[in-house]
Amino acid sequence: MTAMTPCPGFLPRLSSHHLSRSRLSAPLLASPARVKLLCAPAGSGKTALLAECLLQAPAACRVCWLPQAGAMQTPLQLCGELARALGLAGSDEAAVLDHLAHVQTPTWLFLDDYCRVAAPQLDLLLDRLLAIGNPALTWWLGGRRRPQCNWPRLLLDDQLYECTGPELAFTQEDIERLLRQLPQPLSIHTASRIFQRSAGWCAGVRIALLEGSDLAASPCRQGRPNTLLEYLEHELFSVLPAELSEVWHVLAHLPRFNAALCEHLFGAGEGAQYLRALQELGCFIEPWDPAPGWLQVFAPLARLMRDEPWPAGRSWHRRACQWFAVQEDWQAAFEQALLAQEYEVAVSLLQHFSFEQLFEQQNVVLLLRLHEQQGDELLLGSPQLVGLLTAALLFAGRFDQAQHCVAQMARFAPQPTASGQRQLVARWQAQQGWLLHLQGLMEPARMHFLEALTELPAHAWPTRLLCLSGLTQQALLRGELDVAQMLSREALCLARAQDSLVFEALLELDHAQLLEQRGAPHRAQSLLDEVQQLLSRQAYRVGPLLGRIALRRGRLALRQGQAEQAAGHFQNGLELCLLSHDKRALYGFLGQAFLAANQGDYAYAFVRLRDAERLMQQRQIPDTVYRAVLLQVSSVFWLQQGRPELVQEALRRVLRHYRGPQARQAPPASLELIPRIEYLLVLAEVYLQRAEAPVASLQRLLEQARQRGMLCLQTELHLALAEVAFLLGDRALSAGALQEGLELGARCNLHQALHELRLRQPRMFDLHPVAELETPVLLPAAGESPLSQRELEVLQLIALGSSNQQIAEQLFISLHTVKTHARRIHSKLGVERRTQAVAKAKTLGLML
Repeated sequence: MTAMTPCPGFLPRLSSHHLSRSRLSAPLLASPARVKLLCAPAGSGKTALLAECLLQAPAACRVCWLPQAGAMQTPLQLCGELARALGLAGSDEAAVLDHLAHVQTPTWLFLDDYCRVAAPQLDLLLDRLLAIGNPALTWWLGGRRRPQCNWPRLLLDDQLYECTGPELAFTQEDIERLLRQLPQPLSIHTASRIFQRSAGWCAGVRIALLEGSDLAASPCRQGRPNTLLEYLEHELFSVLPAELSEVWHVLAHLPRFNAALCEHLFGAGEGAQYLRALQELGCFIEPWDPAPGWLQVFAPLARLMRDEPWPAGRSWHRRACQWFAVQEDWQAAFEQALLAQEYEVAVSLLQHFSFEQLFEQQNVVLLLRLHEQQGDELLLGSPQLVGLLTAALLFAGRFDQAQHCVAQMARFAPQPTASGQRQLVARWQAQQGWLLHLQGLMEPARMHFLEALTELPAHAWPTRLLCLSGLTQQALLRGELDVAQMLSREALCLARAQDSLVFEALLELDHAQLLEQRGAPHRAQSLLDEVQQLLSRQAYRVGPLLGRIALRRGRLALRQGQAEQAAGHFQNGLELCLLSHDKRALYGFLGQAFLAANQGDYAYAFVRLRDAERLMQQRQIPDTVYRAVLLQVSSVFWLQQGRPELVQEALRRVLRHYRGPQARQAPPASLELIPRIEYLLVLAEVYLQRAEAPVASLQRLLEQARQRGMLCLQTELHLALAEVAFLLGDRALSAGALQEGLELGARCNLHQALHELRLRQPRMFDLHPVAELETPVLLPAAGESPLSQRELEVLQLIALGSSNQQIAEQLFISLHTVKTHARRIHSKLGVERRTQAVAKAKTLGLML
């Protein structure tokens, strides 16, 4: 730079911990726009970004930095500052405008932290300054509010480049880079927690690092002042009038708000005006994304405010509850009633809840907490309330309390009519069926589901769907995949007919398990990706469902060898399940344990298993939900560590629960648990040289899996058989079983099974080169195949003689879509008939 202003103050100095972000500065510097506007709330990093750009100004450019400190100025004062910066003799507006209009040297004028309060006359002056069309002049503006200038004209003339708060936020990658600058760098998980808690807000991230990443875990460290609160006090509350400060505090305690609610809370004619004023002043008010017209206070600050004592809170929450109830927004009204400690009102609002709403927001946790605080007297006053509470208890794994709750249905019998009585009994049977199902008692649960279905009327479709879902899971547990598919399709059709996205997502989780069992994890993954995207558009966040979907996506990614994606899904799913008290949080811990074991970190793997067990015990979840699963996963790791004696002792004890007349079924989320326990036990006994007919045992399991069409399990059993044969010295059987396992694994994309074999028995690969083992023989590489994966699936079903309608039903797609796939297959293969397509595909090696 050849010119610096001598007068307007010091040039900005960047922090020693400044993180250069070229993704923001490079577009700003490259943009030909004459006006660069950074408009965002306090602490968004505006000054740092402007300073970063200033330091990259071309050498021939004159730079003037005018720090405004957010102060209110007169137009004359601003003209005076500009005149001194530019070295002008006169400081009146005409002289300044005339000079700027005729500047020849490229000049950058920085106005940092422009006036924070409404200043119509100052904004008019700024508008006149920005209207000067001199191409040598570039304005760089940073401020918390958007001045009242003719921005549309600048936009139409392509003369405005604007950055807002969300664009200025740190990404998780930025935070990871910041952590690496610390004397003692924190883990990548800390970066994730800080990002989630701060939403990337620059000041929040910096304060988290200053306080030792406290923002990632709790509002502040005990015994030290809350820096974030102090920051807000100075940067926000000190510049707001008392009435606006109170309004902001109230709004921070609401999940969302609009002008109409503000009118109700703060007075007609004033509430909307207060809201507009807060928005114009850049007071961290942003759109509430799920629905247009709604706003919210920036989430990290809202959380901070809600952690602070608020003596006046009850009355404000009561008034908000009244407004939401009038609008028939039962979800928000229920939440506000609880915050107002109006428990009877909250229970009365629950009468308007459907089963689907149980999965919205934190309703499961709120309902459980309400039951703990108020007991049975309030919450068991109607079959509707009993049903909601029972579902919440079953979801959380509190089976003993759920049993007591289900028994309360008898209080409402007899009903005044025979049909009413039958419906009441049917609802009881559905609830009792799910309780028995989750406790592992398959036959009595199945009886209850079937009997309930015969009595439930059409309007009781939610209960019918629950029964069908239970029967689907039982069919999967028995390996009856065709029956499971039929039940799943019937349930999905009913859910879609009722336009119930929540139920559809629940049922698609069953469908994904079916696809996984059939050896199509990629299809299951694609299905759940679509469901997750649909649920993310819901007005109310369905966290419990999103948690389960994330865990299932993590499992599918793990099976396919996608470690990075699996880690992200498991972490996200675990956090959501912990938040909603879902017993399925167990599988988040298990997934993280597998990822650690894959890297040889068995110490951390067993720590995660112990964490899972501790959580289950803390939440009083019956050990039938988690004990066998934990021991089965532990056995996988013990075998990899060469400790088969522990496996034999643990799994023999576990198997007793799943054999004999009192046998229980596996937990619904662990469909392959029992055959896995059986083949792991065979492996352990072979290792210990105590096995009796291990090959015959594995071949029996393999035949059962083959008859049931369970391709994933078949892959694991082929590899286990290869391992056993290798240990017994039968090289021919080992090589044949290994080849079959590899071919099936390649077809189903099951990398994890092969990886576990490597960890258990690396000596096998001295005999068979790794390159040979990993070469798939059934299908060519994706780039060499003219057909997509879905087209191959359609063609394989065509080869089996399936009609278009049967293909549509098996793949859960429309008949029209099947015909479209068929036309594309014929076109790509250059044939005209189905038989020709199958023959050509076999010739090309696309299918057997």
